[in-house]
Formats: sequence, structure tokens, C-alpha cells
Amino acid sequence: MTEREIVQRGLYFEEFEVDARYLHRPGRTATEADNVLFTTLTMNTQALHLDEAFSATQEFGARLMNSMWTLSTMVGSSVAQLTQGTLVAQLGLGDIAFPRPLFAGDTLYTESVVTAKRLSSSRPSQGVVTIAHTGRNQHGEIVATATRTVLVHRTPGELA
Repeated sequence: MTEREIVQRGLYFEEFEVDARYLHRPGRTATEADNVLFTTLTMNTQALHLDEAFSATQEFGARLMNSMWTLSTMVGSSVAQLTQGTLVAQLGLGDIAFPRPLFAGDTLYTESVVTAKRLSSSRPSQGVVTIAHTGRNQHGEIVATATRTVLVHRTPGELA
């Protein structure tokens, strides 16, 4: 008897629902190590991420998580549920905003809403999906937003 195999994957084009809200769990608690490693790997010398003494004298009174870490983690947390194995390419990011800072010790929770989708005009086996991502801290406060446009495969066998 053959056991049924189930492979975790993202959604094919036909499975994306416009206006559906996808909650990506678990959240990700940011650490000082995340901040320092990401900041130095990306050659970002901003003292607000690296220098605790300097940051203590600034508006927020502590080091801020690198906003690009926040953006990357927010998008990354959506992959398993939305695009794992079905993504062809990320076409663009836009409308990026960071209305509140994220600090080490905060937990980032991400949700995504599909705002539009259409079949690709040049690639019949693929479709274009626009996704609005929102990142919130553990208090429910919005810390980041971004719109992402992706090219995804259509369901195998669904091509007509």
C-alpha cells in the first residue's frame, strides 16, 4: 500500500482569492543578534541600529530594528503559505512604509491581503498576483506595510 504524500507548497494562481486575508503564524520575535547581523551583512552603518549609547540619546531611546530586516521578515513569513514552490518571480515591491519602529524583543506578526490578480498576457501558464503585507507588533500596532507583485504558476492541468 502506497502512502499518500503531501508536499507543503504555496498557492497556485487559481487558488489566490482577492480580498482574502492570510494570517502568517508563528510570529517572529526580533533579537539584538538579528539586528546586528542583518545590519552588518548589508553594510548599513546606521548608528540607530548598531550603537546603543548613541541610540539612547535619540528620539526612541533605544536601537531600532533595521527596517529592511522588518520588511524582509514580513515578506518571508508569507512564503510558506502563499508562494513556496509556486513562485516564478518577484516582480516588484511598492508602497513600503514603517509607521512605528520595531525593537529587539518585539514580536512581528504578518498578515497579507490579495488585492488583485490577473493572468499573464505573455506567459499563459502563469499569473500576476498583487499582495498587500502588513506587519504588526505584539500590541497590534502596525510597524510596516508593503505591496508585493509576484508571478506565480497556474495549477498544472488547468491551462486552457
